[in-house]
Amino acid sequence: MKYLKQLAIVAAFTLMCSYGAFAKDSNRRSVTITDPVQIGSSQLKPGHYQMEWQGTGPAVQVSFMRDGKTVATAPATLQTNDAQVTQDDLILDKSNTKVRNLKEIDFAHQKEAFVFAQNGM
Repeated sequence: MKYLKQLAIVAAFTLMCSYGAFAKDSNRRSVTITDPVQIGSSQLKPGHYQMEWQGTGPAVQVSFMRDGKTVATAPATLQTNDAQVTQDDLILDKSNTKVRNLKEIDFAHQKEAFVFAQNGM
């Protein structure tokens, strides 16, 4: 009986710890950038990035990480979509032919979309 009680305590503790690990990943997404883009004062080169955001919205702070290092941070507006997007979508401001500013990121089959402020990041 004592063994079952200890087993139940260990199982409950393990479950709580694993829940915390899953909760942390809920504010993280992967994104692949195929062309150089400007976000704030930083330029993101083509490649695979991890995005992580702080806050629950609508105003959040987004960090772009590559190879474990934060390479850019920018404020964004977190919007909720209907999850009908079938592929990741990066929306760029192409009005300036020399610099393509990242305006928005929509994630496939997810409800999150990030809209980045232009001028003044």
